[in-house]
Amino acid sequence: MLTAEQVKTHWWRAALAVAAVIVVAFSRDDPFAALFALVPILVWCGAARSGRAGVVTGLVLLALLAWFVLPRELGLAGPWVPAAIEVYWLHTTLAAVVCAIGSRKPGPWLLLVFGGFVVTGGVLVAGWQEAPGDEGVLPGPAPLRITEDIDCGSGGCWRVAESTGDRVAEVWRDHLTARNFTPSPALDGVSRFCRTTGLVVNHTTCVKVRSLTPDSARVEWYVE
Repeated sequence: MLTAEQVKTHWWRAALAVAAVIVVAFSRDDPFAALFALVPILVWCGAARSGRAGVVTGLVLLALLAWFVLPRELGLAGPWVPAAIEVYWLHTTLAAVVCAIGSRKPGPWLLLVFGGFVVTGGVLVAGWQEAPGDEGVLPGPAPLRITEDIDCGSGGCWRVAESTGDRVAEVWRDHLTARNFTPSPALDGVSRFCRTTGLVVNHTTCVKVRSLTPDSARVEWYVE
């Protein structure tokens, strides 16, 4: 049974864990990456000593978690927005450094770094031939009727959205622009929009918007 003294001493552990879970709850496009990002902060909550160093280090880890999860979920892009794959290795490495500084014991935290790189390799192998996720393209514009599909070829797989509705191609272009996709050189005469994230390794998603008729369009997206 917890005593009042224990609650007073250790309250920050529960508060930090709850705050971290709330941050991760916002992740829709890459839920596994967000869940994995919880590992360092949960380990810290269980292993750290109480006191100012424990709280301060925990807050730094929480800020780091928010940085690696929230900007991408808000549809932001650019060289300061971490890519999903960087959650596994870069976030874990930075978190291990923060934990080592906070605990003044660098040795045990190397296991986090090793685990992050192992999981990174597993994720890359598992997703080698898989079609991309929503990548900020979906959910699509609300007024349109959208049917999703997946196509594959020698170069890999890509997602397809067959759409119908009023001014469908224009609506899609406005939708992509609002999600921080920027116009790129056309490919085979088809307009294209791309968005790049990644602090160290770029993750670029490109979308082709092909107008079929005035009220129908085919949208394809893939990861370069």
